[in-house]
Amino acid sequence: MMGSAKMPIDFKKTQKELYHPKTTPAVIDVPEMVFIMVDGTGNPNTSEEYKSAVEILYGLSYAIKMSNKSILEYVVPPLEGLWWLSDGSEEWYKDKCKYCWTAMIRQPEFVTADVFEAAKTTLAKKKPQLDTSKARLEKFTEGLCVQALHIGSYDDEPRTNAAIMEFISDNGYVSDISDNRRHHEIYLNDSRKTAPDKLKTVIRCPIKSKG
Repeated sequence: MMGSAKMPIDFKKTQKELYHPKTTPAVIDVPEMVFIMVDGTGNPNTSEEYKSAVEILYGLSYAIKMSNKSILEYVVPPLEGLWWLSDGSEEWYKDKCKYCWTAMIRQPEFVTADVFEAAKTTLAKKKPQLDTSKARLEKFTEGLCVQALHIGSYDDEPRTNAAIMEFISDNGYVSDISDNRRHHEIYLNDSRKTAPDKLKTVIRCPIKSKG
């Protein structure tokens, strides 16, 4: 009798605590993970730079996945973003042209610098218009955070962000946003194919104990 095919690893299912939090805020200690990252600035809704960054990230991620099937069968993780404002403030959602961002996609542990460079070569041949030099491979340890699931449009995120800030204040923590720790979002569905009120976004804020 033939055995059943092995299901690809899906981090969203094997690490539900990272990708499927409740809508009420909770503390999580996020471990080290490997990401492909691209930095940029500007409104993600209108910026060609952001559109290109996302295309580079997915292009490299799928090039790695397709060329390493013998090593690991897996589902490409969702798009994520670290966000801050060029003026250093935390007045989100007022002027998106001031946004600075790091768009990123998680990679399996087998993805080394050599695997990454091979994927860049593959993607450059397939889509020479993309500047793959903007992408980097980096280990990222986010550490202690408060996170919650936001359901709804991106413009409605202040509601969930306010709940996170209230939770931080009420539970003996303070926000620890800095040059190394940023406002973090994980996009669980595709905004091009999903109604705004059905969008699911994990929102994280880095924290530290008060005092």
